[in-house]
Amino acid sequence: MTKKKSDSSTKTLVGAIDQGTSSSRFLIFNATNLELITYHQESIQISTPNPGWVEQDPNEILEKTILCMEKAVEKLGELGYDKSDIKVIGVTNQRETTILWDKKTGKVLHNAIVWLDARTQETVDFLLRQFNTHRDCLQEQCGLPLSTYFSALKIRWLIDNNHHIREAIKENRCLFGTVDSWLLYNLLSDDKNTVHVTDVTNASRTMLMNIRDLKWDPKLCEFFGIPEHILPEIKSSATIFGYINKGLLQGIPVGAVLGDQQAALVGQQCLTKGTAKSTYGTGCFILYNTGEDLAYSRNGLLTTVAYKWNDDDAVYALEGSIAIAGECIKWLRDNLGLIPDSKSTETIAASVKDTGGVYFVPAFSGLFAPYWRSDARGLIMGMTQYTTKAHIVRAALEGISYQTREIVDAMYDDSGVRLSKLKVDGGMANNKVFLQMLANIVGMNVTTPSLFETTALGAALAAGKAQGIDLFKLEVENEIETEMSQYIPRIQGKQREENFSAWKKAVIKSFENLTPAFNIENKSMQKDTTHLSSRTMGWIALTRTYCLNYQIPPLNTKNAGWDLQINTTFVATDDDVVKSIDDMSRLFPVNSPTGTYNKKFRAAKRMKTALDNRLKRFRMLDQDEFQEMLKSLSQQSPEEQLKASNGVDTFGGMHISNYWSS
Repeated sequence: MTKKKSDSSTKTLVGAIDQGTSSSRFLIFNATNLELITYHQESIQISTPNPGWVEQDPNEILEKTILCMEKAVEKLGELGYDKSDIKVIGVTNQRETTILWDKKTGKVLHNAIVWLDARTQETVDFLLRQFNTHRDCLQEQCGLPLSTYFSALKIRWLIDNNHHIREAIKENRCLFGTVDSWLLYNLLSDDKNTVHVTDVTNASRTMLMNIRDLKWDPKLCEFFGIPEHILPEIKSSATIFGYINKGLLQGIPVGAVLGDQQAALVGQQCLTKGTAKSTYGTGCFILYNTGEDLAYSRNGLLTTVAYKWNDDDAVYALEGSIAIAGECIKWLRDNLGLIPDSKSTETIAASVKDTGGVYFVPAFSGLFAPYWRSDARGLIMGMTQYTTKAHIVRAALEGISYQTREIVDAMYDDSGVRLSKLKVDGGMANNKVFLQMLANIVGMNVTTPSLFETTALGAALAAGKAQGIDLFKLEVENEIETEMSQYIPRIQGKQREENFSAWKKAVIKSFENLTPAFNIENKSMQKDTTHLSSRTMGWIALTRTYCLNYQIPPLNTKNAGWDLQINTTFVATDDDVVKSIDDMSRLFPVNSPTGTYNKKFRAAKRMKTALDNRLKRFRMLDQDEFQEMLKSLSQQSPEEQLKASNGVDTFGGMHISNYWSS
């Protein structure tokens, strides 16, 4: 940080509001060399009124942000600068966090529902069943899976559960915004002009914007039952949004808005197609620049807008999201008391050579990419009497690294291009032990910048790109050189793959005790499990035998996503299977006018019920678990498959061989 202004060349400064999940900050950079001049930071409180619920006070977010701006400007004056040296301000913010407020009074109608809040799982289940669809049904329009993560589900929950919000919508006085919209509404609006805006990167995280034309999509709004009139105007990431209307920085333009992870992508200067960065804060977010090409993932990654400069075409990215990263370290400190502070994880983890066989899956809010399993739960496995807190701390760091590896692999599978290096930033990038673990586990070089404030830097660079400001070109040939540190893998590929295989088994274990599925009809919770038991494997074997050997009519899989399609060779949706059994059953004659069906007909009906129940369970499983099941089955003989079923090789109490021979 600069201590004193040295010469006139340093008079051009750029400010950045960085509003994150755990804090608000205002940073001021030298536009000439991107040196951080000064900053101020204030923490933001998080409340958890119920399990899985995460909220914040929008007024606290606003007040702390304004306080950070004022304090940073005061520090700037003490260093010999003038606030008029700040030419433009950029804004970056936590994404998906949802705020609804009254446009007439400016009062919030409910606490902000934070991006990692999981209360909307029942809403997700309801929509899936109401429309008889699958989680990727909207991917083509918005690039995202149907998940608790995104703003549309949070808006829907608020409408369903808050009569003040329903009333405000009916009276046309309700406004929705992510945190950027809320801040700009309060910082830029005046008595004559109400500013209700967002940018394409934040809008792309709502599930309401069409990812192709970058406009609110009426069909998506209809799907979620959200009125379009509550939504903000969508603008480019770099453009003049307005001017600060009060306070010490009154009159200074806001030239950019970017979601925090997109801002970090810009701050790391990943402006070339095929480059990627990974930011480790509360969660972890890996963005892979796909250029102007719109890429859809087959592996659970998100299609999102990376940035859009002024009137230029939008640049897109694939994103892998990990819900819990730095929050896991905070949990070790605050909930378990295993560490005195976050920095101590480096020395504690380094005190042991490995984890001693311990694996830590930090699925506190379920698992995001590539699984998208809200039913997953945190798990620490492999502990013995030998295990110490150092092993658990090291396993936590490795768990975050393994999740990164899974996303990097998914990006390679989707793009066909293996990354040469991974650019890393965020709070955990200060931990050298973690960075070496990361390089070992992902199997590639990991680099970190000398300035870790890449999120705020990205917002500052974007603000300087706004037309009329024109401080930065942000082109590949004009890349600004910065110092980098590099970490090289130190373990061999065989050891890396063995460790990774063990991690995958731990992940599957985290699915064993599932959150029961929500039942729409009776509003109750069904008690069910979907683990790799011999019973489940036996039923898969029998289903496959039935469909292949006894020639069920072709199944219609055109609308089946993975969660509704076990394997195209033998199972599609449960409705298709049941319909096929129904059709076959009608071929069997009735024995008497009284309607007494023969033995085969009754057995077919029992098969229908049994398969229907079993397929409801299959729908909850993910691709990796199915691959494990199918791999196991492929290595078994038919006799072994029947043996594995533990007697479940029957339908309705009748052995399958007896049924077909009768």
